[in-house]
Amino acid sequence: QVHMVESGGGLVQAGGSLKLSCVVSGLTFSDYAMGWFRQAPGKDREFVASIRRSGTSTYYAESVKGRFTISRDNAANTVYLQMNSLKVEDTAVYYCAADSRTVFITTPDYWGQGTQVTVSS
Repeated sequence: QVHMVESGGGLVQAGGSLKLSCVVSGLTFSDYAMGWFRQAPGKDREFVASIRRSGTSTYYAESVKGRFTISRDNAANTVYLQMNSLKVEDTAVYYCAADSRTVFITTPDYWGQGTQVTVSS
């Protein structure tokens, strides 16, 4: 059984930083591209960032480029999202995602349960 557990969310002031983690079990982590998505209240879930199986390439939504960094540790079965210069509009539930087919994730094989990030002004 696959488990994907996010942590690291919380309340932060605008301009601050948070680092999210997603620990994965029940699958061969290095066989999956990993990504982060987010969903704000009343909005659709949207892509934030993704990383190839080897970690050699990363991809970002325009809205977070230059502020967020995705990384992974295949030995620890963990994917990270470092979020800097946070804005109020980054407030959302953040989900990690695992996809065995493509790094350009749209319909992942697995989702995490989500972690809340709230940015105050």
